[in-house]
Amino acid sequence: MGIEIAYDVNGIRFVVAGIGETMAAAPIILAERVTKRFGAHQVLTAVTLPVMERDVVCVVGPSGSGKTTLLRCLALLEAPSEGRIVMQGTTIATPEADRQTKAAARVVRSDIGMVFQHFNLWPHMSVLENVIEAPLRVKGMARDKAIALAETLLAKVDLSDKRDAYPARLSGGQQQRVAIARALAMSPKVLLFDEATSALDPELRREVLLVMRQLAREGMTMLVVTHEMGFARHVGTRTVFMDRGEIVEEAPGAAFFDAPQTERAKRFLQQFEE
Repeated sequence: MGIEIAYDVNGIRFVVAGIGETMAAAPIILAERVTKRFGAHQVLTAVTLPVMERDVVCVVGPSGSGKTTLLRCLALLEAPSEGRIVMQGTTIATPEADRQTKAAARVVRSDIGMVFQHFNLWPHMSVLENVIEAPLRVKGMARDKAIALAETLLAKVDLSDKRDAYPARLSGGQQQRVAIARALAMSPKVLLFDEATSALDPELRREVLLVMRQLAREGMTMLVVTHEMGFARHVGTRTVFMDRGEIVEEAPGAAFFDAPQTERAKRFLQQFEE
């Protein structure tokens, strides 16, 4: 007998359907009422955000609105002060994680890939070595298989000819594409992007955005903190607007840009009008 559970988050209706007691669709990753404080400074306030399979959720908002902190909590780089992070129904982060939660986090950590703003490549390793390091050390993959995988991924990001180059000899756009290939080498279920193009010149941004668009077409589940409004409008399945540590507005597809519902969102978008 089929079952269906519907719930609303930030004004967006989600439906989880299944057969019997087996859920067929649930958030791949979920921030549930996550609050984050650094000392007396509260950065996030009760943020709830589910990311469904094949979602491309674009998180936009002014600097200091908590976007990166939310991403770091989802990536298990920061523990929430309140609330929890859930991956496919299993709690993986709480304010004071018990042994079971810590064990669950270790199991899924490699399923969460992250691409940082400033590349974070190992400068003493070649492009190929950067890509194969995690599969070798974390997954215990055989070296020949790791190299074959890396070569496939470097071809995907159009960098096959740079396999033996070192990061210092690459442009910023090339370094970021290597970082994407490195994240993909772990076969993540969700890929998080923290303003991946903000440190790049316009031409180099285009190189990276083309790769991200292709990943979206291939069905990669992505949560993208970005100032690239064109990408959010045309590629994102949902746009989430944050301000002062809260989700102020959320809409499917390009609806956020076509008809923002709050005055704060309208003011934010005005700066991008020509």
